[in-house]
Amino acid sequence: MPYEPPDFFDIESLLSEDERMIRDNVRQWVDERVLPIIADHYMAGTFPGELIPEMAEMGLLGASIEGYGCPGLGAVAYGLILQELERGDSGVRSFASVQGSLVMWPIWRYGSEEQKKRWLPALHQGETIGCFGLTEPDHGSDPGGMETKAVKRGAGYVLNGAKMWITNASMADVAIVWARLDGDVRGFLVEKGTPGFSAVKMEKKYSLRASDTSELVLQDVEVPADSMLPGAKGLKAPLGCLTQARSGIAWGACGAALACYDEARRYSLQRTQFDVPIGKFQLTQAKLAEMLTEITKMQLLNLRLGRLKEEGKASPAMVSLAKRNACHESLRIARDCRGILGANGITAEYQVMRHMCNLESVLTYEGTHEIHTLVLGQAITGLDAFR
Repeated sequence: MPYEPPDFFDIESLLSEDERMIRDNVRQWVDERVLPIIADHYMAGTFPGELIPEMAEMGLLGASIEGYGCPGLGAVAYGLILQELERGDSGVRSFASVQGSLVMWPIWRYGSEEQKKRWLPALHQGETIGCFGLTEPDHGSDPGGMETKAVKRGAGYVLNGAKMWITNASMADVAIVWARLDGDVRGFLVEKGTPGFSAVKMEKKYSLRASDTSELVLQDVEVPADSMLPGAKGLKAPLGCLTQARSGIAWGACGAALACYDEARRYSLQRTQFDVPIGKFQLTQAKLAEMLTEITKMQLLNLRLGRLKEEGKASPAMVSLAKRNACHESLRIARDCRGILGANGITAEYQVMRHMCNLESVLTYEGTHEIHTLVLGQAITGLDAFR
């Protein structure tokens, strides 16, 4: 049966014709190309790299970037793309999100004209894969404790340190590595094959199994002077990249919730116990009503955030609120959907357990639920609880 997403408040009417067309094209592609293979990739712990050229051909990589052959789509259209990709799997959405928001965006925002011309077209076309190296083994929620260092040597720099939980890293051709140089945080473009630079794939994950996750190791890595992003100085630069990406996560988490809800609703109408569909029972209906309510709130919140971004009015705290809400509620929805499916819900024949496990990571990365809570607390009170 075809996918039937809920639209209880007629949000469809608030989208432009182009936005609906873009969403529908990605939705069809996810149905035809992602869903038939993703469970096997998840079980095997592999990323479906065969999808990269197709994503590039559809213009999904760096879709919000302006110029350099990129579409320059608005925030809502880009969000709808990520929503549909994560309806397929968080690993697929994470790939596109990192490529576009954490690699292409900082090059576009902070890079030199030469860096933009060299990297952005190739990244958009999927000919080059990138990753974003900020998180460290001992510094996740506190990137200000960064230990990776850059030292000026001759005409270039030498980097030493390690980065952890890096999406796309083992298949990346270039990494944006953040390091301290004379006390300031700076960004460097480090190419695959540079002596001393390696990516160690992280195995035995229970979550995001269809995503490439690795540790980056930098041991006396020499990079030329023109590898530095000239416009990126200070911790605000990488945090600005995360703000760009986090809004997309809010849309993506909603996509996972939509997938789980659709599957659980269908199941409740087909599965019979005590001679009636379980959807007839009040407890099941209560669960579905709560899911629909939270999904509708997510849809409206994400849409409003997208419009504010397009108007240049969205603040980092607004993004934190949307990311925090979507991840928390989507995970709760996935768990309730798993309950409706009963024992069947833990099998790979259904989506809910895969989404539920993935959302445990989505809740944590690019700012934990607790960190975004404190961001909102600071916005409310003006008092910083981080220190």
